[in-house]
Amino acid sequence: MEKLPIYISIVFIITVLLTVYFFWKASAYSGKVLFILGIWLLIQAQLGLTDFYTATDTVPPRFLLMVAPAIFAIIILFTTSAGRRFIDGLNIKTLTLLSVVRIPIEIVLLWLFINKAIPGAMTFEGRNFDIISGITAPVIYYYGFIKQKIGTRFILTWNFICLALVMNVVIRGLLSVPSGFQKMSFDQPNIGILYFPFVWLASVVVPLVILSHLVSIRRLIKTNVSYTIVPRSLVDSVK
Repeated sequence: MEKLPIYISIVFIITVLLTVYFFWKASAYSGKVLFILGIWLLIQAQLGLTDFYTATDTVPPRFLLMVAPAIFAIIILFTTSAGRRFIDGLNIKTLTLLSVVRIPIEIVLLWLFINKAIPGAMTFEGRNFDIISGITAPVIYYYGFIKQKIGTRFILTWNFICLALVMNVVIRGLLSVPSGFQKMSFDQPNIGILYFPFVWLASVVVPLVILSHLVSIRRLIKTNVSYTIVPRSLVDSVK
C-alpha cells in the first residue's frame, strides 16, 4: 500500500481511542474492560506493524484473526450468565452515543478510497450509508433518553437499522479483502485494513459498534412492555 497522508492515521487513531473510551465509560470505567481492550489493541497493532495480515494467500486467511476472536467474545457475553450480567450492567445511553464515531470513520474510509486502499463500495459514495447512524446517534440519545420524546419502538427500530447498516459494510469489506473469499472489488480491493493502524477497524471499532447495538436491543426489549415513551425506570437504570 502506498504511503498515506499522516493525517488519515491520526484521525483514525483518535477515533479508535474515542470508541474505546465510550465503551469504557458505558462499563462504569471498569478497569478490567480497559485492560482487556488495551491488550487487544496492542496485539492487533503488533500484527499490523509486522505485516502479518498482508500475507493474503494463506489458508485460512489471516485477516480472520481480526474478527473471529471478537465474534467469539460477543457470543460468550450473550450465552453465559457472567457475560449477561456484564452486558446488562452497561449504560445504553453511552452505547447509543458511541455511534457518533461512525462519522469520522466514514470520512477516513473516504480518504482511504481516494488513496486506493479500499473499494468505493465501502464509502458513502458507494453503498455504505453507515454515516447516517453516526449523524442520528446524538438525536436518539438526546430525545430518547434525556428528553424522553422518542418512543421505545422507534429506538429499537433505529438500533436494528443501524445494526443492518454496519453489517452491510462488514460484509462488503470482508468480501473485498484479497483472499480466497474475495468476491468483489477486484480492481481496487480492501487492502487498507491489513495495515496498522487500520487493523483496528475490523478488530476493535466494528465489534464494539455491533456489540453496542446488540446490548441496547436486548436491554430495550427486556425492560419495555408497552412500546410507548421510554420508561422512567429504563432511563434511571442506565444512568
